[in-house]
Amino acid sequence: MADFPAWLHTLATISLAIGFACAIYIAIDEVRHPQKMWIMNLVWPLTALFGSVIWLAFYRSFGRNDGSQKGEPPMHIAVAKGASHCGAGCTLGDIVVEWAAFAAPAIAVFFGWHGLFAEKTFAVWIPDYIVAFLFGIVFQYFTIAPMRDLGLGKGIWAAVKADTLSITSWQVGMYGLMAVGQFLWFKPAYGGVAEVNTPEFWFLMQLAMFAGFATAYPVNWWLVKAGLKEKM
Repeated sequence: MADFPAWLHTLATISLAIGFACAIYIAIDEVRHPQKMWIMNLVWPLTALFGSVIWLAFYRSFGRNDGSQKGEPPMHIAVAKGASHCGAGCTLGDIVVEWAAFAAPAIAVFFGWHGLFAEKTFAVWIPDYIVAFLFGIVFQYFTIAPMRDLGLGKGIWAAVKADTLSITSWQVGMYGLMAVGQFLWFKPAYGGVAEVNTPEFWFLMQLAMFAGFATAYPVNWWLVKAGLKEKM
């Protein structure tokens, strides 16, 4: 078991509390100002869980449906929205899978723990990616299908083309920083990795999501320019 210092535990707890408060604030605000696309009512609070006050400011400046946003947003803002949209699916998928694998370790065993992987973390990343991908495609479908007036089959295919590279690039950045944090920081410094039921794990996940945004941003720029993803 990792022996985390009090300062890190306190920092992690405060960071998580602020992120949760930002998500609640946005969710309440969306009751009064619902998004034009209903799926964005889920996207903004989910991204605030990791983005905290930064994503709250982003929402208030460029996402709030209060009539102040006129015309198409500039490209850098549209791409940031697109990457955040992808990140919401990844966030939800990771929360679901990480807690499921914690409650039922057989999930990690099924995906290679004690066989292909000595570390449980690497085994859990497989269902993490699968579920995040599925959530991401669902989120993208309910964005792209109404905008293009597509039926179910064509809408799903368009969502797959729009989000496969985006989700993959996000997860690569997120996994990379999680690995650095768990195995190059926590394990050598504190004697073990952070478990899912600790604030330190989810604090590291918050930081890792920023890395995911950084790796997904240029990919989303290309997807929008190529016409594979809608400008949001």
